[in-house]
Amino acid sequence: MVAGAMPLWSQVNTEQVLRIGQNALYFEDYMLSIQYFNQAIQAKPYLAQPYFLRAIAKLNLEDYNGAEADAAKALELNPFLTDAWEVRGVARQNLGKNRAAIDDYTEALKLLPRNRQLLFNRALALIDIKENDAAREAFDEIIGYYPGFDNAYLGRARVELEQADTVAAKADIDKALSINKNAANAYIMRADIAIKSHADFEGALADIDQAIKLMPRVAGLYINRAFLRYNLDSYNGAMADYDYALSLEPYNAVALFNRGLLLAEVNANDLALEDFNRVLELDPDDYRALYNRAMIYRAKGNTEGAIADISRVADRFPDFPGALYLRGELYRESGQLAKAERDFKNAKAKALALRQEPEPAEEGGSDTSTPGSEADDEAIPDELVSKRFASLLTVDDNASIQEEYNNSAIRGKVQDRNINIEIEPMMQLSFYSAPTELRRNTYYIREVDDLNATRQLRFVLVVTSVVPALDEAVIARHFQSIEYYNSHLATHAARPIDHIGRALDFITVRDYQNAEKDIDRAITMAPDLALNYLIRAQARYSRYQLERNSSSSQSYDALTRASLGRKALNDIADDLDRAISLSPRSAVAYYNKGNILYELEEYDLATAAYNKAIELKPDFGEAYYNRGYIALKAGRSNEGVADLSKAGELGIIPAYNLIKRITRP
Repeated sequence: MVAGAMPLWSQVNTEQVLRIGQNALYFEDYMLSIQYFNQAIQAKPYLAQPYFLRAIAKLNLEDYNGAEADAAKALELNPFLTDAWEVRGVARQNLGKNRAAIDDYTEALKLLPRNRQLLFNRALALIDIKENDAAREAFDEIIGYYPGFDNAYLGRARVELEQADTVAAKADIDKALSINKNAANAYIMRADIAIKSHADFEGALADIDQAIKLMPRVAGLYINRAFLRYNLDSYNGAMADYDYALSLEPYNAVALFNRGLLLAEVNANDLALEDFNRVLELDPDDYRALYNRAMIYRAKGNTEGAIADISRVADRFPDFPGALYLRGELYRESGQLAKAERDFKNAKAKALALRQEPEPAEEGGSDTSTPGSEADDEAIPDELVSKRFASLLTVDDNASIQEEYNNSAIRGKVQDRNINIEIEPMMQLSFYSAPTELRRNTYYIREVDDLNATRQLRFVLVVTSVVPALDEAVIARHFQSIEYYNSHLATHAARPIDHIGRALDFITVRDYQNAEKDIDRAITMAPDLALNYLIRAQARYSRYQLERNSSSSQSYDALTRASLGRKALNDIADDLDRAISLSPRSAVAYYNKGNILYELEEYDLATAAYNKAIELKPDFGEAYYNRGYIALKAGRSNEGVADLSKAGELGIIPAYNLIKRITRP
């Protein structure tokens, strides 16, 4: 058995495996717990409990689709498992399937008719489907049963705000705080009322300060406090809050956008440009960021870049005079007077048309600009710009009332990690691997197993996705091994195995050119050995990566580098095709080909390769992850999330991080 691999028993002790998994679940090690529940399911697929427990783990990882499916399976096997109704209800509620969630809570309430948490979650779902009268009755019922339940008052306050009954809402919020002075959501909701009812920024700031004391790691609270501080003329305070929000969530587009606006306001254009660039890396179609980057480009004298950005805004919002007006200014400044005149004329016509009716709400985001007095005709473009494209944004979900869980194992902690999102790497042939408790990281290839059985290599060969960093002593052993092969080949007739062994040693010490020469010789001597082509593809890909990232490649222009890179990738793909033709059931070869096709931006062909890898190896987690990643890039969110969920179940940790990013509102 590979060191560090999950134990495989001929007869799994299901009770012990479940107990270990529950221990991992208790200590919030959800990824590890899933691996134990997988074993229990594989051993006894007719038991409801492991599906239910795996659903809890997935719920905590915010894999709501996976949690819903597992809870459904648990209920199929045991419909009297009350907690499974609850878990599926919570998963569905988070997926926006509120009517289905209500049905689940109703089923659970048949078994536990006055359960506080079930009643509460059902009431929240009623709010989400806009059945406000029913929701208010539900909260009244909960308060009748549990008059000391602070969240019930906050839930009813949400309904009252939906019904524009601000006085009743504030009374319920105050009641919740009298019961529990640490009810952070109460402070947030009260602050929102203070802002929207009478622009009481000072009162709102006091409440947000209290919320931050109670929830100091919530980036959205700092974003909203920055908005309040800005409106109270505390520029430095607002900037400090955006900086801290980004230290908590470096990819928070709202914080980046707002900080960019503040930096632009004080003419820190280079820093502002960095923030708007980062927003557009996260969402290339963020038109607010495009508009403001155009303004920065204009200030920096990059007229061409400014026109490109503002043209995209104008194309997306053809009735927005501000974009036409700015582009007209840019055309005029660059001497394109006919185009400038056309844009100025269209901008004026659009502005006059808009003056006849209220401006529609902007798609997406929260525009928190404070309405001002009507501007005169000459200021129309600037007024519209400030309202739609140059206003600070806030985060409107901080005050959402969270579901409560009857089962104490359903906790809200998620294994969040700020990681770079990229596809899972190529599988490699190596003498070393880095298995973990979650993933064994070694894969089966028949030819590798056969080769190891001959004991003709000096080290045992494995197939792995993770090759660990090697220390000097290990590297020295492989230089010694290369010397051994040099001596042996100088005095003995050459055999393919000798060139294969030395090629693998060269790969280990990162001498890819010599590795390729050796494997070329091995291919000449044994052209029908699939393993040779896998090794050469690996050596070529490693050399391609090295040359792509090395300073020597800078001697070529960008077009030449791209052409050379494409040729190198096509050569690697040819090697993998040859390996597949010789070993058509090699899932690893199909997977690696998928990765190469991805780099060639042949996404449909890459998906087909991953499909074949999964067909041959149904537990190929990396293939599910990469296929899901491509589906997300193509806008097929449902397919992508389903594949990522399966990848996470199979131990691919980044899958849950990506699911969270994609599904986060």
